[in-house]
Amino acid sequence: MAQTPDRGGRGERRIDPRLVLGILLIAASAVGVWALVAGLDADTEVYALRETATPGTRIDADDLALRSVRLGGAADRYLAPGDLPEGGLVLTRTVAGGELVPLSATAEEDASALARVVVPVAGALPGTVVAGATVDLWAAEVLERGEVAPPAVLVAGAEVAAIRTDDDFVTGGGLAVELLVPRERVAAVLQSLAAGDVVDLVEARIGSGS
Repeated sequence: MAQTPDRGGRGERRIDPRLVLGILLIAASAVGVWALVAGLDADTEVYALRETATPGTRIDADDLALRSVRLGGAADRYLAPGDLPEGGLVLTRTVAGGELVPLSATAEEDASALARVVVPVAGALPGTVVAGATVDLWAAEVLERGEVAPPAVLVAGAEVAAIRTDDDFVTGGGLAVELLVPRERVAAVLQSLAAGDVVDLVEARIGSGS
């Protein structure tokens, strides 16, 4: 009489390698997602500028405020406590007050081709002419009998570094605007001011098609 195989016995079970591989891939993916989320959620301490500063301005710890923000993978693009040397850094572009300081906007030495020139201005300035704004400096020669020659642009695209209202800057009171101008234009600006030309500032329309 033939014997029926005992189905209740323990037979050898084999684990499908594809199943193991699938489990490992899922686990690795989960760990990767967790690490990414953890990195995005982590706060990083970086510096923000307390007040707006223009190119050529040297900044140190007194000009900076520490901020704890979530930057993820972009954290290494901004100025952190370990990046600030003892002598401070020089800005290579305007950084607004409250803005995080990009490392790309700083340098240890001032290699700027710009110079600061204080220009007295008669009358009020437009509300858009503030520190960091870009303006054109116009000048008109004063001719004999009080006549004024047609104005011309003396410096195009100058940046406003600061606006001064102190009497020390303008004899008899008034406004004086500190401009960042190309060094090759400094002599022309000083010559125009010394000659008593009428000067004025007009907001520059950069990129305008008109």
